[in-house]
Amino acid sequence: MNTGVRITAFAAALAATFGAAYGVGKGVGPVDEPVKAGHGEHAAATPDPSASAGGHAGHEETAPAGAAELPGGLQVSDGGYTLALETPAPPVGRSTLKFSIQDAAGKKVTAFTTEHGKELHFIVASRDLTVFRHLHPEKAPDGTWTVEADLPAAGGYKAFADFKPAAKGAKGLTLGVDLAVPGASAPRPLPAAATTATAGDGYQVRLGGTLDPGKAGELRLTVSKDGEPVTDLEPYLGAYGHLVALRQGDLAYLHVHPNEGGPGPDVSFTATAPSTGTYRLFLDFQHGGEVRTAAFTVKAGVPAASSAPSGPPAATSTETAEHDAGGHSHG
Repeated sequence: MNTGVRITAFAAALAATFGAAYGVGKGVGPVDEPVKAGHGEHAAATPDPSASAGGHAGHEETAPAGAAELPGGLQVSDGGYTLALETPAPPVGRSTLKFSIQDAAGKKVTAFTTEHGKELHFIVASRDLTVFRHLHPEKAPDGTWTVEADLPAAGGYKAFADFKPAAKGAKGLTLGVDLAVPGASAPRPLPAAATTATAGDGYQVRLGGTLDPGKAGELRLTVSKDGEPVTDLEPYLGAYGHLVALRQGDLAYLHVHPNEGGPGPDVSFTATAPSTGTYRLFLDFQHGGEVRTAAFTVKAGVPAASSAPSGPPAATSTETAEHDAGGHSHG
């Protein structure tokens, strides 16, 4: 695994143009079974020094000279592929979401490159960033993907599909599409910045470091249980931790890169924010056979300890932090 791999710097013009969001998930730490590297978002946790480790992030293929690369998740179509959502208005509560990836001819794609143990990673987040769902859909032979999701409140959501088609020359893509849960709704305020967050059953995660606009900075997350450091984190999707960062605004993906590390208590990421602003970070980790999440609100350019008021760790409500067989859900 590359140590402290840094993402390709975005041009200043891109940061000025897209002052809204960026998000991604990245894996941390080597595991026993290497995962095939495919693209910047799902690069493998592998001992090959030429491969980068990753999870779910905007993809890093080089854009043509003079062209500005759009952040991941801002487009429903890219590179000849489209995220087609068959259930754009699911009801409040648990329901089945269906979608497909279609090629330029409108045909459902059935062949994908497996990355981090999955052919496709699917994320749903509420527009106010208080609900987050990292799900693992199942694919039918005709290319239709299906997954159960619990959306606890009416309002606007955004779904992201992170994948790489198996077609020759295809690149990794993160496509995004809006969906709306019918009913009366009002945006909820983003939780205040804090340096600690709970993940249930005595688990606590402490955040350190800085998310810097325009330059790489380190984010360190330390996992403990009942006040004791956790040193035996379990591999989850080929890594010891995954970080997803969505910036308040358009919910585009932020590029994040993991640093080399073991099974806890620390997991570390190197990230570059495109500009100042407020971001919501979600750390997924597995321990005791269960995937858990700690969520943080971070202001780019402000050290975590400075931007967060003192007080007890931020709690994660059971309404928005459940886990099930189809994936895991957080808020």
